Amino acid sequence: MLQRDKHNMLARNETLPGNLFKTGLAGAIAMAAAMGFGRFSYTPILPSMMSGVPLSAADAGFIASANFVGYLVGAVLAAYGWATGWERKVALLALAATALLLAAMAMTTSVPAFAVIRFLAGVASAFALVFSSQIVLSHGALAGNDHVQAAHFGGPGAGIALSSVMVLLVGLLFDGSAGAWRASWIGGAIYSAASLLAVWWLLPEGPVASAQHGKEPKIAWSLPMVLVTASYGLFGFGYVITGTFLVTIARMDATGPTVEFLSWFIAGLTASVALFAWKPFVRPLGLGRVYVAALLIEAVGVLATVLLPHSVAPLIGGALFGATFLAITAYGLQIGRKLSPVSPRRILATMTAAFGTGQIIGPIVAGWMAERTGSFTTPTYAAAGALLVCAMLVMPVARRL
Repeated sequence: MLQRDKHNMLARNETLPGNLFKTGLAGAIAMAAAMGFGRFSYTPILPSMMSGVPLSAADAGFIASANFVGYLVGAVLAAYGWATGWERKVALLALAATALLLAAMAMTTSVPAFAVIRFLAGVASAFALVFSSQIVLSHGALAGNDHVQAAHFGGPGAGIALSSVMVLLVGLLFDGSAGAWRASWIGGAIYSAASLLAVWWLLPEGPVASAQHGKEPKIAWSLPMVLVTASYGLFGFGYVITGTFLVTIARMDATGPTVEFLSWFIAGLTASVALFAWKPFVRPLGLGRVYVAALLIEAVGVLATVLLPHSVAPLIGGALFGATFLAITAYGLQIGRKLSPVSPRRILATMTAAFGTGQIIGPIVAGWMAERTGSFTTPTYAAAGALLVCAMLVMPVARRL
């Protein structure tokens, strides 16, 4: 009891403005490394891997799905209470593993080896997300400061933008040589290792201890909870096809290296500020309506990548994709916590697992369709349709969320 009281007293001290800034910054850096580089840098590196390894579209989809299987496994494992009191250590170990696994991608040309490495990277990214989020979001919630959450979930967008710059610079340095993809993975590993040191210095000792003692109760399922979870799982399928193949689509359309770079860079920039941009609409509209609106806008962005002229399609599609996918991710989890306030860890892990299931299926389906049709147009239509269904599932209960 004395230890818990001491922890709570330290947590209150960490809600001072200066410490909250450090907490939000720690979350942003952690998410940029684990998600922006550990997870999403595959997207800008993929075109050079497909030509340099080489890989087929089906191979690329298989490797991407292996990463998402790992993400699902990590999310399920995180649902249990084994890490209580160890959240900070697990988050830091996950970031260290991310750096090592990024470097490992440069050491092979075997598709099965790529899949195993990306599977392990998926586990690491899920652990980093769940356990860093528990710490950062709990401190932000205690202080009633929404900017902490916005900074935390803006981290992946910043990482995406930085990874696209890194891939561009590596491409220029290697002048398009077959080994550029290896150097890109090594660059990501170096960035993630540096991020680990920053997070170790900035991240609080642990999440704010709740008044509840013992194990979290099971999730109390209701119709809104079922609909939101189903929508969130299908969202994993709908977003991931564009999230994995956007730069590859630009490469196949022969848009040139500038458009390829800008498509993912713009996606990262818009993603990094998305929660700040959406925040003014949350109070008047409610979380549910904002979640639905973001899904509909993302569907438009996904369609834009194949319907607009090739010179602008990846740019507009990337901008709308970045402006929505992290907002949907964050607000979906926030809705889950609102619907199940006594089981925050369980609902976070359960919804992450549902999301993970959807994104496992997406790249496999997209790669298979692209192999047979010669383009990503058909799978992109499927992704947009899935996003529309996501919005329709939540519409009946959106005003109550």
